[in-house]
Amino acid sequence: MPSVLIVDDLLSIHEMLEAVIQPTGYSTAFATDGEKALTRYKNEKYDLVLADIDMKPMDGITLLRQLKAYDPTAVVIIMTAYASTESAVQALKFGAFDYLQKPFRVDDLIATLKRALEYRRFSTERPPESAAGLLSGGRDLETVLVGASSAHKRLIQQLKKLSTVRTPVLLQGEPGTGKTTIAEILHAGSALPDSPFVCIDCAQSSDASFRSGLLGENGSGGAWLSQARGGTLMLQNIEKLAQPMQRELVGVLRTHAQSFRLICTSAADLERMTEEGHFDDELFYRVASLPVVLPSLRDRAEDIPALVKHFIGQSTNPNFDAKLIEFTPDAMAVLKSYAWPGNITDLAQVVGKIAASTDVRVVGVDQLPLRIKDLNGWPKLADYLALQEKHYIEQVLHACRGNKEQAARILGIEITRVG
Repeated sequence: MPSVLIVDDLLSIHEMLEAVIQPTGYSTAFATDGEKALTRYKNEKYDLVLADIDMKPMDGITLLRQLKAYDPTAVVIIMTAYASTESAVQALKFGAFDYLQKPFRVDDLIATLKRALEYRRFSTERPPESAAGLLSGGRDLETVLVGASSAHKRLIQQLKKLSTVRTPVLLQGEPGTGKTTIAEILHAGSALPDSPFVCIDCAQSSDASFRSGLLGENGSGGAWLSQARGGTLMLQNIEKLAQPMQRELVGVLRTHAQSFRLICTSAADLERMTEEGHFDDELFYRVASLPVVLPSLRDRAEDIPALVKHFIGQSTNPNFDAKLIEFTPDAMAVLKSYAWPGNITDLAQVVGKIAASTDVRVVGVDQLPLRIKDLNGWPKLADYLALQEKHYIEQVLHACRGNKEQAARILGIEITRVG
């Protein structure tokens, strides 16, 4: 039976919480202040801690930080009054699983406890080897995601664990690293058969459609949420979402997050954006509880030969069986050395085009695109940094709703550089 340590200096709160929590299958224990709670946790250890933020001599934030220092796997839910919501967001920053704003509904409390317990199981238990990473049709991750590099193997291990839970996941990586494919894999591994997979691109959706489809009237949730119920909701390019929408999304997630699996993707460093005030802090802590960084193809260049073979196998050629196509060692060396700014997507397009059009079975350097085989045409490191800068300027400009002067002030640059 999962256990909950309730920490509050009001005995009436203990009695109320015991009355609503125990019938749902949890055992409860109590502490009247943070110091006593820390002692009890060290002596007995509990699955979940439900702590009030406003206590003396040790408040809930201090208790949280000390619990996480003692046990990084501790799962803490903070209870807060309306006036201390800002402090509750700080609690999320220091590792709280979530917060409940008083007065809260019993349904919200139980739903939060269930999600917290699931998260704890993910954090502390190893999934069964027989089930971890299995997709629909009995396929495993290794047959879908090609590669043998250390970076790729680390990603596979993360995904095997993530495929057994429904906790929100943030997929971060450069364009073309396969974030959408990974999201679909996580959905296939953790959702029921035939459950919905709803994908929304925040970079393409207008404010009006996003508000109508996702937020709904008065934050009650729109049609997209209804469509995703029982399945997965994927928010692509969440860094592109305007800041007022980000704030509204927080309220919707607090109410509806338990009804679907949330997967967000970003090509930007969301943590950095949050620290610099360009992304809502509470939204970040809600979507980034399980961040996964997808390696660039440059960081897993040893996987390129296997990927090339895989993409050839997916191609067709009018002259002969495309599976017979090979690349010479020199051509493969060029492919492995190239920087691949578009990552796996870029490689797939290049190999697919060559495999479909070549009239010889063995592909040499001469048949590679000029931008790849001509060393003088390769992107330089400075070009990559410039692209990243351009991407960041676009993000700030989007948050400023196209106001170049405001964006220039925020970035501290000349308005001519805003574009």
